[in-house]
Amino acid sequence: MKKFAFLLFFLAVGLISCKKDVSPVTTPTVDEIARDTLYSVMNRYYFWYKLMPVVVETNYKDPYTLLDAMEYKTLDRWSFVQTYDQYVAQNTGAFVGHGISMGLDPFNQVRIAEIYHNSPLYSLGVRRGWIVKKLNGTDLAPIFLANDAAAYNQLIGASSTSVTNTFLFQTPAGKDSTITSTKASFTLNTVILADTLHLKSGITGHLVFDEFIPPSVQELQSAFTYFSQNNITDLIVDLRYNGGGDLNVLTNMASYVAGSSKFNTTFLTLTFNDKNTASNQSFNFTSVTGPLSISRLVVITTRGTASASEDFINGLKPSFDVKTIGDTTNGKPVGMVGFAYPSNQPVYLFWPITFSLVNSAGQGDFYKGFVPDKYVPDDITHDWNDRSEACLKESIYYLEHGNVSSKELMIKQPSTGVMFPEKPLKNNNAYIIKK
Repeated sequence: MKKFAFLLFFLAVGLISCKKDVSPVTTPTVDEIARDTLYSVMNRYYFWYKLMPVVVETNYKDPYTLLDAMEYKTLDRWSFVQTYDQYVAQNTGAFVGHGISMGLDPFNQVRIAEIYHNSPLYSLGVRRGWIVKKLNGTDLAPIFLANDAAAYNQLIGASSTSVTNTFLFQTPAGKDSTITSTKASFTLNTVILADTLHLKSGITGHLVFDEFIPPSVQELQSAFTYFSQNNITDLIVDLRYNGGGDLNVLTNMASYVAGSSKFNTTFLTLTFNDKNTASNQSFNFTSVTGPLSISRLVVITTRGTASASEDFINGLKPSFDVKTIGDTTNGKPVGMVGFAYPSNQPVYLFWPITFSLVNSAGQGDFYKGFVPDKYVPDDITHDWNDRSEACLKESIYYLEHGNVSSKELMIKQPSTGVMFPEKPLKNNNAYIIKK
């Protein structure tokens, strides 16, 4: 396996200009050159290049519109274009806001579904599960019931440190609490929670993990050192909102879970299109400090569990009887290489699907997602470490009884699934690899 020296690597893409027999000669714009560069990239590196629609590149004004026209839409839900500044902010965890996601519970109440430790509201005591009755004096429930993202975005305002919002919360004690919060600039934590559960079956590690980005490596080291010091025998990994991320970070995390016996064996294998077979490669489990020695692994999933999170499940399946609790996952068994334009001072990054992934047993192609061993709706009425939280409760039941429960639902009715994250969703779970 090739060694991967540094995560922030982009495959250099040469500038492409089109000479046209027209007079007078006009200088192509940055967007036009970027469009033409993307056209070349898609024809050479796109995983489904043989199945792309035939297009005339000059009919499109920029790389965004060209990519939309060229995608093989039968399977591709993920290829995208972003600006370089968007990438840097996303990949370093940089964020401006209150640091929350809000969702609609089964009883048509808006609640905090996720909150980051460095957020202004977290420091004021707000936690997952709190009811949000009003925002700036406006009832939130009708907006969520209508799934009106535009109204929500207008109400909460821009991602700027000059924006202040007033929230009317109902605390778990049933008391109303009005809190005024100004959006702040801070770094997101990706390890939302790392604790231990003392169960009848033994000491179990419990990890809630948000996304695979380079800063996660240090956070994961701290979490798994804690698990190792506490001699856990089983592990619950909550990936319900984890939309994926970096393959190197994924391999690092999986290596802790797999244990020392799997060191330098195959974790995942990447296969590129027939123009780039020389790039085919395997990622092996690596040596980490404090690898675990566990017997059972439970993963909590939702439709938002995608890409690297699904590959965590798939890549560990040959080593463990991995149980999944929650909902069917997204279904993304493919990944991308990032192409920078221009290569010296990037303005754009292109992320076309460029490879497929399988585990050491050759298993992949999970386009329909992983169906859970037990369906349990996402329960945003409780905090992560509350043993009454439906998914955690079912995970504990499995570990203590050796099978899932016979109950059809762990809460009265399924979640609506309506959720407005303040943070933009991980942009289609790109993998960054060195070629």
